[in-house]
Amino acid sequence: MKAIEIKKTGGPDVLELKNIELSDPKSGEVLIKQVAIGLNYIDTYHRSGLYPVPLPSGIGLEGAGIIEKVGPDTNGFKVGDKVAYAAAPIGSYASHRVYPVKSLIKVPDGIDLEVIAAIMTKGLTTFYLLHKTYEVKSGETVLFHAAAGGVGQIFCQWAKSLGCKVIGTVGSDEKIQTAKEYGCSFVINYNKDDFQKQVMKITDDKGLPVVYDGVGKVTMEKSLLSLKMRGTFVSFGNASGKLDPLDVGKLIAPKGLFLTRPSIAHYTSTRAELEEAAEKLFEMIKMKKVVIKLFKKYNLNEVVQAHKDLEGRKIIGPAIIIP
Repeated sequence: MKAIEIKKTGGPDVLELKNIELSDPKSGEVLIKQVAIGLNYIDTYHRSGLYPVPLPSGIGLEGAGIIEKVGPDTNGFKVGDKVAYAAAPIGSYASHRVYPVKSLIKVPDGIDLEVIAAIMTKGLTTFYLLHKTYEVKSGETVLFHAAAGGVGQIFCQWAKSLGCKVIGTVGSDEKIQTAKEYGCSFVINYNKDDFQKQVMKITDDKGLPVVYDGVGKVTMEKSLLSLKMRGTFVSFGNASGKLDPLDVGKLIAPKGLFLTRPSIAHYTSTRAELEEAAEKLFEMIKMKKVVIKLFKKYNLNEVVQAHKDLEGRKIIGPAIIIP
């Protein structure tokens, strides 16, 4: 099979396309012929070493495909099943892979495998952000950073369907219209305007119940200052760089704020939690409350450019890799 491997951490050029021998699936595993692979910002963290992984290593946590072989004593799945996943073990950048069924989800009829590969991670993330980490209520106004990005496009649609108003931030004027099209009531270019001042103006100086921040370094402090008394700051990524140390006395204590750093793993630690999240995502797609437009498709031999585009903020919306 063909797969991407990293022998050392660094920039996109450390990604190498290899021919690798694949063993047969063991008990509790299946062999998947991959149709599409998700491209996510966390992949750059693993590649760069920000999130360390043992080397040499594969890369990627998300994909969708069709089962070609089932390991012995493996129940619940069969050859020909359409499946998707968004969890460890790392190594989705590959034409085929052996994967544990404990983290595998069957994809129902009517759901396109390329679409689900593009948004499985982003959709499960949106589910836990809106329903678990901070359960939003109809009528609330919330702030979401990078609203025109892959997670942002899903989040804004989903939040709007729940009756929320979304204040979205973007990094350039070119992305403002995209954020509006996907459901933002207000859009702010955080590189031009002081989003904290704009938030306080929109909320009549009351502040917000929750801020969802996947940008991190350049947005964290003003996000905390945008919250109301006992507000919740949800830090789920750091696309702008590693977060600076936090002055709790200055930024958290005055309003008694809550801060959390969640991940998919925290909300899909059991089979029941994983299935609940996936079923809700499939439901949102089928009901067209979440509509996905693939921004771009890369071939497996184009992953170096894909990572350059990802880190250069050139990808607006979900993108995939075709093995």
